[in-house]
Amino acid sequence: MNNINIFSEIGKLKKVMLHRPGRELNNLIPELMDELLFDEIPYLKEAQKEHDYFSKVLRDNHIEVVYLEDLVAEIIKDRNIKEELIEEYILENSIDIEKEKSLLRQYLASFEDEKELVLKLMEGTRREEIKNTSKNSLCELVSSNLKFITKPMPNLYFIRDPFTFVGNHVSLNKMWSKTRNRETLFGKYILKYHRDFKDVNLLYNRNYRHSIEGGDILVLSKDLICIGISQRTNPKAIEEFCKNLFNINSSFKTVLAFVLPKKREFMHLDTVFTMIDKDLFTIHSTIEKNITVYSISSNNGELKVNTEKGFLENILGQYLKKDNVKLIPCGGSSKVDAAREQWSDGSNTLAIAPREVIVYDRNTATNRELEENGVKLHIIKSGELSRGRGGPRCMSMPIIREEI
Repeated sequence: MNNINIFSEIGKLKKVMLHRPGRELNNLIPELMDELLFDEIPYLKEAQKEHDYFSKVLRDNHIEVVYLEDLVAEIIKDRNIKEELIEEYILENSIDIEKEKSLLRQYLASFEDEKELVLKLMEGTRREEIKNTSKNSLCELVSSNLKFITKPMPNLYFIRDPFTFVGNHVSLNKMWSKTRNRETLFGKYILKYHRDFKDVNLLYNRNYRHSIEGGDILVLSKDLICIGISQRTNPKAIEEFCKNLFNINSSFKTVLAFVLPKKREFMHLDTVFTMIDKDLFTIHSTIEKNITVYSISSNNGELKVNTEKGFLENILGQYLKKDNVKLIPCGGSSKVDAAREQWSDGSNTLAIAPREVIVYDRNTATNRELEENGVKLHIIKSGELSRGRGGPRCMSMPIIREEI
């Protein structure tokens, strides 16, 4: 089996990448919440307990778990790569004061333990950590009132978004917000230097102009991918992705593009739609009734785009070659439950095998609907993890699934 093998959302999961929430959550402060895309501040100790249990559920089901921070730490044992990463990290953080750049460079280079350095890059650097005694210029005097030299990356435990494995390839995504695009730097170095990933074909790159995020990319079969046109994924990025996908002679024949409302609660396709089995999906009722779907395919090297007509389950059935596709509504039949549980990612399931998923405990109405449809549930606590507005699928990056 290839080092990367993702040809469905539901094939038995064999290997997955996670990021354990770290001290970056302790650097999330109210004045930065809008910029860093958080509505609440999770409590780190409990978030780590919940995440560790999530990891345990995966391991208990014979799934190999690797951590982003460990993969990056492996490659920066090479001193040249370590120095290269530090330099690019400083550049990504747009530090204007040369003296601060120099002091930060020295501070980061002083970390002898590679994993501690990676965690520090993710955590951000408080201004109080670096002593800069003389402040002479206007920039130095003004910046001395700021709390951080480099800001934290608290969204990193939603590892699905910065890069996405598709088939035997990868999309190194351009994130919608500048603050999150820094996260893709770790993906860049893994894909450039790590022995398991360095020869993979890129379907997209972080330096492209238009944004695309992993929460909007769902691989339904060897033939079919779905991508959300969302608040965070631009249709021009989807076209570029499709051109690269079809040009590498992959097995994929069609991309279905779903138009989503440009609202925070519908930020990605996987917040309203995930795959449970070959013919079974979760869905949010607002999307089911109002969605527009475009099909994209290759026609003699050019993209062919059509508007799909009819009900979503029929469109999915046509491309998946299934007669009775069923959509399970988030929150069941109640509009109140649907709105509340969609906010806490009731639709965001992670399939570890066909009809077997990991879900949050708090989404009781949706979980009941899933069980009534014969779905095996692995229920994890979500009091703190859910404060970041992401569910089990968001927190995981499958690397290898069995083909179905």
